[in-house]
Amino acid sequence: MKNHLLSFNLLSAAAIELLVAKAKPRTLKKGDFFITEGKVCNEVAFIKSGILRSYYTSKAAEEFTYCITFPDQFMTAYSSLITGAPSQENIQAMSAVELLVLKKSELDAWAEENVNGIKLLKTIAEQQYIHLEKRVFMYQKDTAKERYLALFESHPEYIKQIPMQYLASFLAITPRHLSRLRKEVHL
Repeated sequence: MKNHLLSFNLLSAAAIELLVAKAKPRTLKKGDFFITEGKVCNEVAFIKSGILRSYYTSKAAEEFTYCITFPDQFMTAYSSLITGAPSQENIQAMSAVELLVLKKSELDAWAEENVNGIKLLKTIAEQQYIHLEKRVFMYQKDTAKERYLALFESHPEYIKQIPMQYLASFLAITPRHLSRLRKEVHL
């Protein structure tokens, strides 16, 4: 977490130490939830190891995985965190996961006390927006094969850890189509 925060070039080492000291370790077993829909999210997690997936359930009880988050990234039910409204998403461990968890109240207090704290939170929010926009464009412009290859190239070590039905949902294709793509790409 320290190295990730240092990469923003916004905070002093002392400010980072103060923030990291507020983070509490938490482990999730495969299948455990960080947050479930209907609950208010008041925490932000930094993923030390493992993979989390964010999904929502349709009225027809279908699960749609729309985000997969890997180590060295922050994760939260962002809309719920900002608004205080119940989450519409579930965040679930797809493997054993080690987290460092910050309470929103402590994060907000820390940001108010540190010169660049608000700037850091703004930068992270901007990155989340850009990431979401890229995902929307990817779904609209790229083929399924291009989406799969992009994910494979950025996180090859994790692709095999993601169950096929979740990976297919994330790529907006059927598991059968994903199976054909894998055979085609990995010949």
